[in-house]
Amino acid sequence: MNDILVHWGLSLAIFLPIAGAALLLLIPKENELFIKQVALATTIVTAGVGAWLLVNFDYDRTGKLQFSVNKEWIEIINSRYHVGIDGLSLPLVVLSMFICVLCVIYSWDHFPEPHNPKAFLALILLLETGMNGTFIAQDLILFFVFFELVLLPMYFMIGVWGGANRQYASIKFFLFTLFGSALMILGFLALYFRAGRTFDIPTLVATAGDLLPHNTEVWIFAALFMGFAIKVPMFPFHTWLPDAHTEAPTVGSVILAAILLKLGTYGFVRIALPILPDAAHTWAPWIGLLAVIGIIYGALGCLAQKDLKRLIAFSSVAHMGFVMLGISTLTSFGINAAVFGMIAHGLITGMLFFAAGSIGERYGTREINRLGGLLIQAPKLGWILGFLCMASLGLPGLAGFWGEFPAILSAFNPAAGLSVDTFRVYMVIAAIGTVLAAGYLLWMFQRVAFGAPKDEFVDAHIHDVHGPEWIAWTPMLVLILVLGVLPSLIFKMTDGAVTDIARTLASIGH
Repeated sequence: MNDILVHWGLSLAIFLPIAGAALLLLIPKENELFIKQVALATTIVTAGVGAWLLVNFDYDRTGKLQFSVNKEWIEIINSRYHVGIDGLSLPLVVLSMFICVLCVIYSWDHFPEPHNPKAFLALILLLETGMNGTFIAQDLILFFVFFELVLLPMYFMIGVWGGANRQYASIKFFLFTLFGSALMILGFLALYFRAGRTFDIPTLVATAGDLLPHNTEVWIFAALFMGFAIKVPMFPFHTWLPDAHTEAPTVGSVILAAILLKLGTYGFVRIALPILPDAAHTWAPWIGLLAVIGIIYGALGCLAQKDLKRLIAFSSVAHMGFVMLGISTLTSFGINAAVFGMIAHGLITGMLFFAAGSIGERYGTREINRLGGLLIQAPKLGWILGFLCMASLGLPGLAGFWGEFPAILSAFNPAAGLSVDTFRVYMVIAAIGTVLAAGYLLWMFQRVAFGAPKDEFVDAHIHDVHGPEWIAWTPMLVLILVLGVLPSLIFKMTDGAVTDIARTLASIGH
């Protein structure tokens, strides 16, 4: 069994969920319990593969690809089925598996209308295949296939099970992402034709920087930037996100926040920076500028929101700004902070969307002005919301701190060749963003949880956290605390891979 997992573990991680989705389609719609059991079993077995990868990963070689498979695929264009993981991709693919298990558990008695568990759970499994494949792929065409695979399931999840404006939100999400992907594939094709007619990512990392003239690099980076920045999403390409989050069902919002946004930031770190290091130096100040604008804009946007989920959605724009600020420094310290920020944001904001969905379900509204007294009517849910607000604003001792503080600190000493003064200005602006974050999160928590319940809900029976919610939420809450106290669990995993990327960026003579 061990030998099978060594050679096929990554392929199982990718294709087990889609096999589970295909199996769900064969089960009669009326057999709802069996459908749920098959979906849960599929995600648990996939997560078991992830646990095996965690245990058997060589943490002394985090910068090297492990469990690799490199087979012929589309020979005519020299595209190969090349998969592998290193210290950069391992935590993200495990996070994807982990979140999908919890989403299926939460869905057990929280299916949105129209009630169709078979289709809904099949879409979750299809999303998992796309997300896992994106983090594991080591070929640009393979990466693009998985990167795009998540588009249709999320489109249907929002468009069918979403809120009142679901059709507008789903089409906006689809068109924005598709536009970015069209430019991204043009960038991949330019790399193929100008950098040795290969789509192999490790090969391109080793050779493309020497083969491409500076102006060509800059234009290819621009194409990749659009594809990844829209997915993140960075300001000013963020406008699809609040609509998508607001209208998506709870599980859709959780997957979107916890994993899908990370496909964009991962693309920058895995593809754009190491393959195009010269262009990365040219673009870095502009990426940093957009990142800090996003931090402030997202925070101010939160202060203007009336809907609980929409407020959390705008907070994602701000938090992903910190991730992109760390990436823009082009240093191992900054990129490490960015990867930790991806994990922390996935856990904290995903959990915030779980809590917001449950609050909206209990009260029949997510309008902040109509909510209040949560600590009286559902005290456990209220305290969970308070804990998440503290984690999201970056309180020391919780995971959010290690996503924000090191990213801000990394801007004090950016990579050689970047303007120190410029990045120190960015550092100050980002620090102001943390103050605003405390403002909008505490303001929201005070209005939702404190005080007496509003008149319309005084006599309503608001039940507290129950079984499936506890099972789905407890692992995330524990991890937020554990990673806050022991951040080295992630940093030791990522440092080797990130150091290699930073070394590539530093080797171009700036």
